Amino acid sequence: MESGSTALSLLVVAAAAALAPLLAELLRKARIPTVLFELLLGIVLGPYVLGWIESTPFIESLSLLGLAFLMLLAGYETDLKSLKGEPLTRASIAWLVTLALGLGAGALLMYTDFVLSELLIGLCLTTTALGVLVPMMHDRGQSDTTFGRFVMGAGTAGEFAPIIAVTILLTGDQPFREVLLLAAFIVVAVVGALLAARPQPPGWVALLQKHLHTSSQLPVRLAVLLLSAMVYLASELGLDTILGAFTAGVLLRMLRPPAQADELDSRLEGIGFGFLVPLFFIVSGMHFDVDALRNDPATLLRVPIFFVLFLVVRGAPVLLVYRRVLSVRNRAALGLLQSTCLPLVVVITGIGIETGRMRSSNATALVAAAMLSVLVFPLAGFALMDESSDDVEADAGVGVGSDAGSFEGATDSQGPQPPMDPAADAL
Repeated sequence: MESGSTALSLLVVAAAAALAPLLAELLRKARIPTVLFELLLGIVLGPYVLGWIESTPFIESLSLLGLAFLMLLAGYETDLKSLKGEPLTRASIAWLVTLALGLGAGALLMYTDFVLSELLIGLCLTTTALGVLVPMMHDRGQSDTTFGRFVMGAGTAGEFAPIIAVTILLTGDQPFREVLLLAAFIVVAVVGALLAARPQPPGWVALLQKHLHTSSQLPVRLAVLLLSAMVYLASELGLDTILGAFTAGVLLRMLRPPAQADELDSRLEGIGFGFLVPLFFIVSGMHFDVDALRNDPATLLRVPIFFVLFLVVRGAPVLLVYRRVLSVRNRAALGLLQSTCLPLVVVITGIGIETGRMRSSNATALVAAAMLSVLVFPLAGFALMDESSDDVEADAGVGVGSDAGSFEGATDSQGPQPPMDPAADAL
């Protein structure tokens, strides 16, 4: 019976995964991201509405693998060389401001007995769904623009920094021990990065190239092996597995031979965006507790509160930190885009429920607000983006990847401005 229900659930999930991009294409003028349809179909087809998808161990395992592959692709799209300088510096400053605002908002909500833990709420408010933004940026051809690099920098900070915070503060009851374990993981990752940066033997590169076009698909298998190894290492050290998956993506980008980049990219994206990642979002929608919103007006009222907090806490610092390197419209667009969240909100709320540090009503409202952010913020951000501005049209090599961080072409509402030190801008 269980195998039959699993097969039927997998069939329904596969149908939903195929239907989602068709719906997005049908409503292409609205430019609604495909991921939103995946979430909505999961809700409708899940146990709280139609009940066509059942939560079986096999479906749940595939969903976890989908989350791992989502984080792998997010790390894989993170080109640290092109993000160094202004993009990562300003993104880090903006995230620290966000963290202070998020903890402050969480403390206020806890003081009014609205929430049980200011830390959980504060960390939820600091996240950015880089894995959600990456395909959107890619589809709009914005990945290699100056603005795109700022988005990637902000997304990297909003993904990686909360993962570190979750690893240290939420996954164990001994923060000092967690720091030591995290340090050990970082040492392994740095050693891996140093090895990856070394020139690869020509014979090895030729071997990978040879088997990239055979049924063995050796480079793809090695990528999956690296993902599994880093996830296992993070798990054995008591760290969150999404940290291992993200790190695997960063290392994989450094390890891949340049000549094989395009072909390997397409194969990984086929596995991820074609199969596993949609399954994760559909199953995430399936777990969404619609009854909690339908039967409890208080929970429903919390959704717009958290939705606004996502925008204020995560998006507002952009207006100050990115002064004089982005135009006013593009700062507002960046603020909206980096306020988009979901995967880490699901992870953090799950930890909160398991540890008894978050009310189920708040967890449901946070996930609902995060899903709403996936619908509203990217649409508004890309609509607001000024594509005629120099900070959108700039070539990949202009300023962004330089240590000096020169942005001679960036404009503000009052015309060209000289570049300023990011730390001074943030004050």
